[in-house]
Amino acid sequence: MEDRTQAPAASPALTGPAFALANAVPPHLWFGVSAVFHYLGPALAVLLFPHVGVLGMAWLRIATAALVFAPLTRPWAVFARADRSTRLLLVAFGVCLGVMNCSFYLALDRLPISLVAAIEFVGTIGVALVGLRSPRNLAALAIAVAGTLLLIDVKWSSDPVGLFWAFLNGALFVGYIVLGHRVARGGAGDGIAGLGAAMAVALLVVLPIGFADALPAFSAPPLLLAGVGVGICSSVIPYICDQLAMSRLPRSSFALMLSLLPVTATLIGVIVLRQVPSLTDCIGIALVVAGVALHKPAPAPT
Repeated sequence: MEDRTQAPAASPALTGPAFALANAVPPHLWFGVSAVFHYLGPALAVLLFPHVGVLGMAWLRIATAALVFAPLTRPWAVFARADRSTRLLLVAFGVCLGVMNCSFYLALDRLPISLVAAIEFVGTIGVALVGLRSPRNLAALAIAVAGTLLLIDVKWSSDPVGLFWAFLNGALFVGYIVLGHRVARGGAGDGIAGLGAAMAVALLVVLPIGFADALPAFSAPPLLLAGVGVGICSSVIPYICDQLAMSRLPRSSFALMLSLLPVTATLIGVIVLRQVPSLTDCIGIALVVAGVALHKPAPAPT
């Protein structure tokens, strides 16, 4: 069935030489930047949990992103120009972003980041399978999954509440991929305009949930600046890079490349948390990289 939802119209601020240059950069490079910041922001956020609270940190993250996007994308204008189906898409994307970020932090507060990452990755396998068209891609996915399982050392926890938040985050992460690709299909400029509008919706979703917990940060400037930094690292840089990549990569290709996230998580663990990888971790990294290298993207639709 044909999808008649229109892409959100890009703001004038999202056109011109800057986006021409952005489109000249290979989409895989934009994904690489996103992959670095995907876990860098959360790693820094965990350090702030004792001072701001889990949901307070989620609010600071989304509020920062919404305030950064607002003057660039003018979400009120995006909604005014959009038709009904596009507005529903943007609202769904915003609700997904808001609840996903909250559930992700609630899971990180109770479970090891490796287990949360493992559950998050499981959902992306199904997305990748949808677009597989050859034995080569099936083998690439199998190699990447094997490497990921070695790398993240999957283990179950006795914390059912933590597992609930982790599985909810994993399901919403699939929604982020699917809805994000629908928003991005009009091009990078349209995608980022839609992302800004969706982030405004996400802020409304988390406002009654985390604002009270975030209040202590407003009386401690260093803490507030740290929260803003986490928001930029977590929800501005990676989400923009995702849109720049999604606008030119098939959804199945993007989903398979997400297997690189455990690699970046390991490297960030070394740099931020001083966690040196074991030999098993190194083998896992090598397998994931091999799987992504073997993967052949599906042809772009005409």
